[in-house]
Amino acid sequence: MAIGSNLNAQQALLNHQLNYAKKGLGWGVFSGATWGLSGTILYYVALAMAPFWNESYGLWMIILGSLVGAAMHDGFAGLWLALINLFTGRWKEYGRTLRTKPGMMVCLAALFGGPLGMAGYLIGINLATPTYALAISATYPALGAILGVFILKEKIQPRVWIGIIACTIGAFIVGYLPPEGGIEAYPHFYLGIALSFLPAIGWAIEGVISTYGMDMVDPDIAIGIRETFSFVVFMILIVTVVGVVGGAGLTAGWSIFAQALAAGKPAFWVAVAGLAGGLSYLAWYRALNMTGVGRAMAFNVTYALWSIPFGWMLAMLQGTQYTVTNLGIIGALIITTGTILVVANPKELLKLRN
Repeated sequence: MAIGSNLNAQQALLNHQLNYAKKGLGWGVFSGATWGLSGTILYYVALAMAPFWNESYGLWMIILGSLVGAAMHDGFAGLWLALINLFTGRWKEYGRTLRTKPGMMVCLAALFGGPLGMAGYLIGINLATPTYALAISATYPALGAILGVFILKEKIQPRVWIGIIACTIGAFIVGYLPPEGGIEAYPHFYLGIALSFLPAIGWAIEGVISTYGMDMVDPDIAIGIRETFSFVVFMILIVTVVGVVGGAGLTAGWSIFAQALAAGKPAFWVAVAGLAGGLSYLAWYRALNMTGVGRAMAFNVTYALWSIPFGWMLAMLQGTQYTVTNLGIIGALIITTGTILVVANPKELLKLRN
């Protein structure tokens, strides 16, 4: 074969790999934007409606309504993903995967990402508003790096330490003051900030476990199982237990669930948020596959920043005010920057020729 033909083939292969990696960057940006959109739809539209929220609700009922919203979000996300897998001919993989050890690992990961992570995430959004709660939850790669030191005995590079310190400072700034309106308008703000660390912890552990499981499972199938299993555990265990402990009764959570479905509009908007959340997961794992873990995660954690334009737009459409302070936005920017430092070298983020 001629030397010129070999060079042309190598150049064609390089161009193909570059285009593939560029598409991966696009999926990473899309995953961050859709997750930010999902959170703001839940707060400004879906969970602002009865039966998820009512002026007469005390703290326990707000928490219970948030948990039912989290369950429905994961349930609808699982439904949308099942439909996608049905039309792509992979639905038979669900049963086959659940009978394997990697499939069981995906279910175990779902317990941390769903009932722990999504529960804290939705309660945090409801009590502290989306931009604040999403910014705190975006510290999960930093927590994952710290867990890696204790569990996996991993060493942390200086760049990662700087990122972890930036995340800590950013979290302090975000949690220092409530949104505009102060503590009178958001009486449970600091509880919401504290609970927003639960998704950071849950998603960090979920990432470690699911990475093991997904090495041997189709990511689209794994995510579908993850969302559906999370919904089942939420409705059978979490919602029921919280209803009893909070004094609302054994079936209070199920009653909110049934009322939301019967009313139609609240369930519709949770379904829209679930579609955005499911697409976000799909996009994230495609980005992981196409452009690498560091780049994919760096673009995914921008969801806290995406919540600002989406929150402003949805609040305006709802006739309400977007609530965030300059300090909150600065803290969100510091956390996002710190998280990017944790997961990747900024100089190599857009350098695709490696």
